[in-house]
Amino acid sequence: MADAAVTINQDPQSVQPDLNALKARQQSAWSSGDYAVVGTTLQIVGEELCEALDLRAGQQVLDVAAGNGNVSLAAARRWCDVVATDYVPSLLDRARERAQAEGLPIAFQEADAEALPFADESFDVVVSTFGVMFTPDQDQAASELLRVCKRGGRIGLANWTPDGFIGQLFKTVGKYMPPPAGVRPPSLWGNRERLDELFGRQAASIQANERHFVFRYRSPEHWLDVFRNYYGPVLKIFAALAPDARGALEKDLLHLTAEFNRSGDDTMVVPSKYLEVVIIR
Repeated sequence: MADAAVTINQDPQSVQPDLNALKARQQSAWSSGDYAVVGTTLQIVGEELCEALDLRAGQQVLDVAAGNGNVSLAAARRWCDVVATDYVPSLLDRARERAQAEGLPIAFQEADAEALPFADESFDVVVSTFGVMFTPDQDQAASELLRVCKRGGRIGLANWTPDGFIGQLFKTVGKYMPPPAGVRPPSLWGNRERLDELFGRQAASIQANERHFVFRYRSPEHWLDVFRNYYGPVLKIFAALAPDARGALEKDLLHLTAEFNRSGDDTMVVPSKYLEVVIIR
């Protein structure tokens, strides 16, 4: 990701990233490892978001950047008609396996969150948990969520905040592999002011509540092992670093977990702040 091409204008303050190159690198990162190993632990977030949206049976629901399908499954359990999309086919395969195991009729379609292949105002509810926030072109992604949502419909999001555990994880790994100049950090989606910028002009209302997802692992070392081997972006960064830098990053990440860990024993119990967002279109 750090080597994505950029176009530099004469003004040194004006640096435009090559968003297509960045997207290709992100897609490669999310295709590596096995995000589902991490994603399944986040299921409760999808359930709680569906409750915050007050979903009703029979509603048409679109899950954008669905990953392994947490919100899709939660919505289907509430008798909604669900379409799950992602630009990583292997993640949709994992979501499909979960839906088949539970006998849930979810439609799956490969799709780019910045160019959704659906007509205007196609869905009653559009959702994304820790997914659309990673799009390179944030304004375009927000525009697409608004476009495919019916007037009076709802958009539901779960976004990591900059100051929470995962937001600080992004900041820590960014010291070792900085993103291209001009790229907005994903954690801005966890900032209320940024949400107003992205959605405010077309939204009837925006409600954003701080919540916490608690990462529970056998130990901080266990968490690091899982993220280093299965969470694509972290896996890619470790693979790209020299041995000394990998060791330094490992120490920094374990130090970060120590700052947030409230277990009081050898296990890891780390709350990570996120914004649960309900937007009325």
